[in-house]
Amino acid sequence: MKKTTIQELYHIYLQHPNISKDTRTISEGCIYIALKGESFNGNSFADSALEKGAAYVLIDEEAHWKNEHYLLVDDVLKSLQQLANYHRKQISIPVIAISGSNGKTTTKELISATLSKKYNVLYTNGNYNNHIGVPLTLLRIRPEHEIAIVEMGANHQKEIDFLCTIAEPDYGMLTNIGKAHLEGFGGEEGVRIGKTEMFRFIEKNGGQLFINLDDPKIKASVPESVKTVTYSLTEDADCTGSITTTHPGLKGTWKTKHSSGQIESSLYGAYNFHNILAACCIANFFDVSPKQIDEAINQYESDMNRSQLVEKNGIRIYLDAYNANPSSMTLSLDNFEKSNDKEKIAILGDMFELGEASFNEHLKILQQLKNTNSIQRTILIGEHFSTHSNQFTNFLFFRTTSDAKQWFLEQDWSGKTLLLKGSRGMKLESLLED
Repeated sequence: MKKTTIQELYHIYLQHPNISKDTRTISEGCIYIALKGESFNGNSFADSALEKGAAYVLIDEEAHWKNEHYLLVDDVLKSLQQLANYHRKQISIPVIAISGSNGKTTTKELISATLSKKYNVLYTNGNYNNHIGVPLTLLRIRPEHEIAIVEMGANHQKEIDFLCTIAEPDYGMLTNIGKAHLEGFGGEEGVRIGKTEMFRFIEKNGGQLFINLDDPKIKASVPESVKTVTYSLTEDADCTGSITTTHPGLKGTWKTKHSSGQIESSLYGAYNFHNILAACCIANFFDVSPKQIDEAINQYESDMNRSQLVEKNGIRIYLDAYNANPSSMTLSLDNFEKSNDKEKIAILGDMFELGEASFNEHLKILQQLKNTNSIQRTILIGEHFSTHSNQFTNFLFFRTTSDAKQWFLEQDWSGKTLLLKGSRGMKLESLLED
């Protein structure tokens, strides 16, 4: 049987533009892509996908080929990436790439909300931001879309550069550069080098960057010849902002040379104002009106356990259990300590992917907590935090979230304010489930 070329695959894709990588989500007439993982082989589900309504299946094992509805290629993942790039080359709309150590998903959603006031925007769903998610995002771009926003995640060097070669962004931005995925990147300098691969790609291809001047690592890494639009809370920039209050929600102002606006957001935490300001800066650049920008920001409601302020049974909960690293954990604790809430309880989960730095980074967070005055009680969950339990006898430690849950449900939290912050794998939000 003949193998399918990318051009042939693209012709089929144009007639069947819905892609599925999971037989549980097959839609009528879609293309099923038989990806492989450590514990599964998508080729084995090709027959099932067709039975459920897929028009074609993309496979890379000849033994599974039966007829013309089985599209055989050398490597399904590589073909998916090549197909996405081929599609990208056919479209002329602006593509904006977003990455960063913290806040990239929230920033992506804020930018999408503001730009959607004027344009038909395609943006990354959830956290589909890796070597599979980015191609799938690009393949959702339709003729009616006017701008695409592509989130890019990475946990090692060369990953952002690779994702850029697939998406070929015209514009790019990093929210910040912090202590995330230290293990994969090889330390803090490795994070800076890896994240700023986007800058070098954009420079090489004549694009434009939106720059957070308040992040010294970003500011120092901007290539000299690249075009930039800047934003800042502290420096002279193309878009500036100022915070008037952080609790319970963020309030402040933003302005450019010709525009200004008023922010009254339900997001909490001073660190989120940079995410808001990035959205204001980019939307203003694309000629969204100040009124529309303010409306989009002020109407935005966070979900998926990211910077959510939850009121439940007389308890105020700052729910930020979507992910965590030393940079975001420090900022969350700073914000929590400065809040005017009463009876504050910090419930923190382990931070993952820190490698050799894990011991010291968890210790630093515990030392930060020890030096706080306004947090009445601290609960730590996870093996990494528990390593230090003998040094911090005033804190309560649990090895796992499930260990902590029974204790949590037995407590009376009425009238108290809780901060839940931890890495995704800790699933701290499950503490709130009855």
